[in-house]
Amino acid sequence: MTTRYTNRYKALALSMACALALPLAAHAQSDAREQQLEQRVAQLEQQLNELKAMIKAQKAAPAPQAPATQSVAAAPASTPTFSSAPGVSVALHGFISASAFSQNKSFTYGNGQNALFPIPGSTGSLSGVDVRNTRFWLDFKGAKFAGDWNGGGRIEMDFFGGFNGTGAYSQQQATPRLRQAYMDLTNPETGTTVRIGQQWDLMFPIDNSPTSLAHIAFPLGFGSGYGGWRFPGVVVMQDINHGSTGAQWRFDVAAFEGNWSGPGNNINYLTAGNAGFRPQLEARLHVQDKNWLAYFAAHYSKVDLRGVEGNAPTPIRSEVTSVGYEVGGQWKPGPWTFKGLAYAGNGLGEIFGAMSQFGDIKERGGFVQAGYSFTPNWAVYAFYAYSKPDSQDVITWMGHGATGLLRNRQAALSLQYTAGSYDLSAEWMHDKIDSTSNGTDRKTTTGNQVSLNALYRF
Repeated sequence: MTTRYTNRYKALALSMACALALPLAAHAQSDAREQQLEQRVAQLEQQLNELKAMIKAQKAAPAPQAPATQSVAAAPASTPTFSSAPGVSVALHGFISASAFSQNKSFTYGNGQNALFPIPGSTGSLSGVDVRNTRFWLDFKGAKFAGDWNGGGRIEMDFFGGFNGTGAYSQQQATPRLRQAYMDLTNPETGTTVRIGQQWDLMFPIDNSPTSLAHIAFPLGFGSGYGGWRFPGVVVMQDINHGSTGAQWRFDVAAFEGNWSGPGNNINYLTAGNAGFRPQLEARLHVQDKNWLAYFAAHYSKVDLRGVEGNAPTPIRSEVTSVGYEVGGQWKPGPWTFKGLAYAGNGLGEIFGAMSQFGDIKERGGFVQAGYSFTPNWAVYAFYAYSKPDSQDVITWMGHGATGLLRNRQAALSLQYTAGSYDLSAEWMHDKIDSTSNGTDRKTTTGNQVSLNALYRF
């Protein structure tokens, strides 16, 4: 009996001990978890402080310099690449271009990336890779002039200056060529810019040239659908509705150095175009809005064919009046792009007209191009250009025995892929030219060029 009660008391005491021990154990476990959480929070705070210190140190450290051989994408045009004179920023821009091509004729003004129309009567096929479109330029901004006027300028080069010699490996050593070198004086208060130096004349469609990755320095249709060239001179550009909203109007006037193909030395200012003080005079009215632009340009000069010394023979006439008119525009509705122009004139050989035939030659022509971007990366372009010099004028001025170019038609199709700073394309160009070598017979020569092109912009 005593034993039985003793056992009961022992069991009761054990139960009470367990009941008291469980809360104590739970409290101990809770304390342990809290300690672990506090340790983890302390670790995270330490890591956060270390990360803040690393970010601060990286911001304070200078930017790493890229190796000299590495291609680095340039900053936006508004950000200077480096500085020269105090307050003057200098930005380097350009592109690297490569075209693998195949042709079934030899072309004027050369083969590859400067092929424009076939040489009449040429035969034989050829192929190659051309990188001469590669171009770079330096833009200068921030120079101070006087009052509200400030300035800047541009120096631009490509590699169509010929080849380094005539040997077996000369073709792979293209020579640099100066394209543009001008200075700007700008008054932002009045919307006036004065540009002095070598630049495109006002007849060249600088805002409206055809899209192509194969033909950039020598665009599609150039010389046989429109003209224009780079000359030293002065251009004054004046905003008409400066500071207003909506379509922006601008009026440009220019005077450029004279130009002609002889008589005399074409590389020492001794041609008919340099005889006397007879500059090329041009004007252009330009209007542009968000997705369209339009312009009208006019050209005038008078050339003394007796030359600088005044004694060159002139069997036809002693002077040529060069006059040209051009109207063009561009429209971008949604994924479409439409470009085009029409021109007419007389004696336009000095600005790459009449297929570079010099004389008192009337002509007319133009081009159209349509493009469609069917995805953000892919686009297709179709192009057509036409040039028709007056046949009788050509025959009169070229003379019998020389080849006269009477009419040209050019078509091109291209498929282009764009991603970031890279452009890739496949392009086909077809050209048909009519010519005569005796003033009576007519000959038609057709030529084709197929190219694969790549371009990287920086």
